[in-house]
Amino acid sequence: MGIQKPRTIAVANEKGGVGKTVTVINLSAALILENKKVLVVDMDPQANSTKGLGVLLGDDDISVYDIIFKQDRVFAKDAIKTTAWEGLDLIPSHVDLAGAEIEMADIEGRENLLKNALADIISDYDFIILDTPPSLSLLTVNVFCFAAEVIVPCQTHPYAFDALENLLDTIDAVKEEINPNIRLTGIIPTFFDQRTKISRKIMAKLKENKNYGKLLFDTAIRINTTIAESSDKGKPVVFFRRSSYGAIDYQDLAEELLLRG
Repeated sequence: MGIQKPRTIAVANEKGGVGKTVTVINLSAALILENKKVLVVDMDPQANSTKGLGVLLGDDDISVYDIIFKQDRVFAKDAIKTTAWEGLDLIPSHVDLAGAEIEMADIEGRENLLKNALADIISDYDFIILDTPPSLSLLTVNVFCFAAEVIVPCQTHPYAFDALENLLDTIDAVKEEINPNIRLTGIIPTFFDQRTKISRKIMAKLKENKNYGKLLFDTAIRINTTIAESSDKGKPVVFFRRSSYGAIDYQDLAEELLLRG
């Protein structure tokens, strides 16, 4: 059976600091090198994916907040920003999204606001990749209602490993109650450092775990300062320094994701 266009993928983890936003930025950039047209939707109020793709919003610019809460007069196509790299577009976040939880609370069908807002533009892309807040919120639920797939960056650290179970329970609950089409495509080991005992230990636990092992991507994102440098410059690592471990790992991840379709 062929893959439906587009592939809609949430990058999620309820724990912060695991490489979620870095994965959104760099996996998306690596996919355009595979001749795919990609839209990033930044659903994190901190707007780190927006900044990491070199986009600065002006006061009058339209953001994901506007397309969610002003659907009667603002459309997704109006919010799309082209980035410096052909084939990679962005719907930016905005700090106003931080209050979305309260604004959504009394709206009927609130879990489908994002899905409805993006309905008109999804066929324009091969991939739509969504950054999520580092906590379970109505924003995250909106992403899970829209997306058909979830990929989970997991830092090779004990705390990150322990948080996986909660996220998998959340995805199962969404599948059962709201979006029967959602599936967990895979878990990406991040910040992997072959030199440290703890990193090797957590990687081994992930591989051996009966629930996680079969979901683990073969590609691990190695700890690499170039990734942080590229984020600071607002440039994906695959364009910042093509020979770095970070660029190589994200290119390998993109190729593996295409095979996992």
